[in-house]
Amino acid sequence: MKVGVVTFPGSLDDQDAARAVRFAGATPVSLWHRDSDLHGVDAVILPGGFSYGDYLRCGAISRFAPVMTSIIEQAKSGLPVLGICNGFQILCESHLLPGALTRNQGLHFLCGPQKIRIENTTSAWTSNFVQNREIVIPLKNGEGSFQCDDSTLAQLESEGRVIARYMGENPNGSRNLIAGITNARGNVVGIMPHPEHAIDSLTGPSTDGLAFFTSVLNSLVGK
Repeated sequence: MKVGVVTFPGSLDDQDAARAVRFAGATPVSLWHRDSDLHGVDAVILPGGFSYGDYLRCGAISRFAPVMTSIIEQAKSGLPVLGICNGFQILCESHLLPGALTRNQGLHFLCGPQKIRIENTTSAWTSNFVQNREIVIPLKNGEGSFQCDDSTLAQLESEGRVIARYMGENPNGSRNLIAGITNARGNVVGIMPHPEHAIDSLTGPSTDGLAFFTSVLNSLVGK
């Protein structure tokens, strides 16, 4: 199986995401922001970083990259897409996910291990988790506060589309402690903490993040 990893100008975690794909047992395929060809990949990851320098708003310029035209079209047809940190911001700017990621409360950049609880295990990217499992993966962002209007929040909650919640103190002021969400179909997931930095004990605080990447492979096998 082939999983595409997009590189935008300013992406920082594309190589880490590709490494996680290899650890999970798939072949990572590099996708360049200017290219519209997805090279027949089975899934796509939008990695963390500061695409286009975070000018205007985080992810606002990336949304118009040629590669995103193809990703948006295929995501609407069921292509699994995972947006991590800046990738989550891009998914919201692309309207593949609702809401927006705004400046952290306190206006400080956060960087450290973060405990979250996996609440939705029906998505393409979380099916290998046990529901309500608490995991630890790194959190590093300056604009990670998930915000949306009351009706959107009620819909996300009532439809069980909150993928993960922060445990303990709210680190960035996200509504309802939301750390990640999914679309209604379950193929598009955005998460603010970084599972690709927690795939082996040598480089991460845990190996808890690996299940995000093995989940999508299992979901593809089941098709």
